[in-house]
Amino acid sequence: MPDLDASLPISKYHQVYLVLLEQLQEGRHAAGLPGELDLARDFGVGRITVRRALDQLAQEGRILREAGRRTRPAVQQPRRAGQVENAAATPLKGLLGNIVQASRGTTVKVIEWRVIQASPEMAQALRMDAGDKVRKAVRRRSTPAGPVSHITTYVPEALVRGFGRAELAGKPMLQLLQEAGLEAGRAVQTVSARQADAKVAAELQVPVGAALLWVRRLVYDVQDRPMQLLHGLYRPDRYEYQMEVSQVGAIDARIVAKEMF
Repeated sequence: MPDLDASLPISKYHQVYLVLLEQLQEGRHAAGLPGELDLARDFGVGRITVRRALDQLAQEGRILREAGRRTRPAVQQPRRAGQVENAAATPLKGLLGNIVQASRGTTVKVIEWRVIQASPEMAQALRMDAGDKVRKAVRRRSTPAGPVSHITTYVPEALVRGFGRAELAGKPMLQLLQEAGLEAGRAVQTVSARQADAKVAAELQVPVGAALLWVRRLVYDVQDRPMQLLHGLYRPDRYEYQMEVSQVGAIDARIVAKEMF
């Protein structure tokens, strides 16, 4: 567990909450969370602080807490149409070209590139079995003004055996998959907001708990098979997502990296 920073303008319980939330989203506690005493020791805080963080996760439906049983992750139900977050099917050819265009003039730091086991959420999205091998890539993209985005992608391991860290530093994942012979067909995208946890805050140079634009994008190939799950966190002062909808329903989506010199 990371050490908490007492100098940050955010309470210790909320720092614990943010770290545990990130871990739950990545499926790290599928067998159950450590007990309150163990978490308190790992974070270097009091048991009451840990309990408050767990209470918030339980209230949000992230975990299940029952007397006499180990605290465990709650199964997250798929979102339905009409909920607050807005999921849209986006044409990939235009979006792919825009992603490549937006990446020009930026630099990439590859933070993580490893094989993990698919969590239940990943498996459901990518139509795999929980525990199957998935390649996880974490990258930070920056402009001359500073960090813009923190992107985590999950791709079935069999699809990405032809490239590694060096290629990821130079090209967007979708472009690499296309060059490997895969043809993107469509994407279902959700745009919402998230708070920066300790790791993301350090990479994007924002305070822990800062509001960030959050994008979840599930990309399908032309046979309508999932090929990439993306979770992106973006600084709203350096990034925009623009969408134009015509009267006949066509959608033109554009990504804009603001230049803040």
